[in-house]
Amino acid sequence: MAELWTLDASDGELIVRTGVTGPAARMGHRLTIVMSRWQATATWVDGDPTAAELAVEVDSMEVQSGEGGVKPLSGPEKSIVRTNALRSLSAGRFPTIRFVADAVDETESGYRLTGVLSIRGKSREHVIDLRTEDLGEAWRMSADSTVRQSDYGIKPYSMLMGAMQVADEVTVSFAAVRAKTADYSGGLSVKSP
Repeated sequence: MAELWTLDASDGELIVRTGVTGPAARMGHRLTIVMSRWQATATWVDGDPTAAELAVEVDSMEVQSGEGGVKPLSGPEKSIVRTNALRSLSAGRFPTIRFVADAVDETESGYRLTGVLSIRGKSREHVIDLRTEDLGEAWRMSADSTVRQSDYGIKPYSMLMGAMQVADEVTVSFAAVRAKTADYSGGLSVKSP
């Protein structure tokens, strides 16, 4: 029996964290960016996950905070950061970031998702290790994955003639909770998330 799970921002969060490099890195902020519109689906067959997909709307990014820097990140500065990020990602031409996993393998702590990540019109193989935790009535799922911007043709934003720039590698963190579902006999229709 096949089943499709669907998760979105009402079930959890998708966060991007950036670093700062260069001789003037101390002047920059390490950013926490929330992606507020995304949808994840998982296909289950006979109680086992067989495929997964994540689609993220690029223009849903919101700069939540900035650590470090000479002074705290202000509201207008957050708007400038968002505008620069959308420009770097060519959000008008490439409005969606997508990860499609066609191989799902069980691991000690959850599942390994192997597939293709597509950003800004470029696609590359990508692997995500998804951790799962049984909460009794629900499953908690979480993952952290590193993405190198230059692999997708993205030039990290820089200023001060390159003396301070966003680090090439960013960390994407996902966390969600999914209630367990019951089949017709009253049992769980899937063994684990």
